[in-house]
Amino acid sequence: MGTGQTPFPYMLFYKQSKNERLLLDNLTQNCCPVYWDTTLLSLQQSADKVTVQLQHNETIYTLTSDWVVGADGAHSVVRKQAGINFTGDTYAHKFYLADVELDNQLDDNVQICLAAKDLAAFFPMPETNRFRIIGNIPHNLEDNEELQLEDILPYLSKTAGYTVNVVKNNWFTLYKLHHRTANKFREQRCFLIGDAAHIHSPVGGQGMNTGLQDAYNLAWKLAGVVNGQLNTSIVSSYEDERMPVAKELLSTTDRAFNFITSETWLAGLFKKWVMPKVIQFVWGSEKLRKTFFKIVSQSRISYSHSRINLHLSASTQIKAGDRLPYVKIFDEKQQRETDLHEWCSKPGFTLIVLAKLKEIDVFTLAKWITQKYNGSLNLFYLPPSAKNIDVYNLFEIKEGQKKALIIRPDMHIGFINDVVDIDMMDNYLVNVVGFEK
Repeated sequence: MGTGQTPFPYMLFYKQSKNERLLLDNLTQNCCPVYWDTTLLSLQQSADKVTVQLQHNETIYTLTSDWVVGADGAHSVVRKQAGINFTGDTYAHKFYLADVELDNQLDDNVQICLAAKDLAAFFPMPETNRFRIIGNIPHNLEDNEELQLEDILPYLSKTAGYTVNVVKNNWFTLYKLHHRTANKFREQRCFLIGDAAHIHSPVGGQGMNTGLQDAYNLAWKLAGVVNGQLNTSIVSSYEDERMPVAKELLSTTDRAFNFITSETWLAGLFKKWVMPKVIQFVWGSEKLRKTFFKIVSQSRISYSHSRINLHLSASTQIKAGDRLPYVKIFDEKQQRETDLHEWCSKPGFTLIVLAKLKEIDVFTLAKWITQKYNGSLNLFYLPPSAKNIDVYNLFEIKEGQKKALIIRPDMHIGFINDVVDIDMMDNYLVNVVGFEK
């Protein structure tokens, strides 16, 4: 579906529990402890610090920190203590989520079933015949507080169009969905990320991905400030870049969800007769499939209007703020095939020079980086060749022309210029990004 756009051109359903395990292992390997059974009681801020009270078992601790990141979910204590409003509403419908093993012979594709008044979605899990099933609770069962999976199965089978045979019910839960967003993602020295900042319907499966992107966007900026590499002003760009993304996601998922759950006769006709044809048409078009993949993978997100990006190029296809395209290249120095994303996988910023330079000019660039940005800026040089004509065409570089790109740690392009000029790149890093001199 996303062939040519990423090394992972497919949709992967990864359990949140496994993702949490992966993150925990990484934190442990990097000597960053996680304290369980610890509750934030209160939070007070000043111009240069945050004082928090934490409770672990029966003991209360008072700590002082430079920054606080609220990744504490929809009921965020950080958000409440910081006095940040969380505006939005709750959807009228009630829903269920079941983790089951089925006796049905289903393939490993996602199945979405839409009826006039009901919906259900089957998400395959790695284990054989195991699925996560999401659906709405029929109106006549909404007031049943003792509702069990067995009560839902007749309605689920009707919506799916076949008898759903459950061999094992791992767990079953009921819940309501909300659509809300914080009116700001930062208050002084406190930040909100993930569900603490925004919650929305599960349409498109964007929730966890959006939270992880929030974290990545903030992490490299905050790390630069904490390590004394970047000016404190850069953290203001977190809210500037991520809040528009959250608002757009909230708006689009809200419209899609309201349509899917609509019980009007017109919506029912559309879901039954028109939508299958539309989906079939979209899936039959390679161009539309790629567009859909960009939306769902969130790889089309651009921060082109962010103040920490600088576009000094005549190119129109790719601009500063866009995510760096995944393009395979031939590394002339290493004499092997690689890609731009692999080049930018090292920590820090990455300077990519697409041009034919003299050896002394490449040496001058390397010397400048070593003397001023050692460990913070990586350099890769790609001269024109027959094997790399595609990447030159992608960046609209004609014969004899040059292109300098500085890639941010989050794989978004921060700087594009049609000349390779050290003074201009230094100006960007110092006066736009905020590298400390």
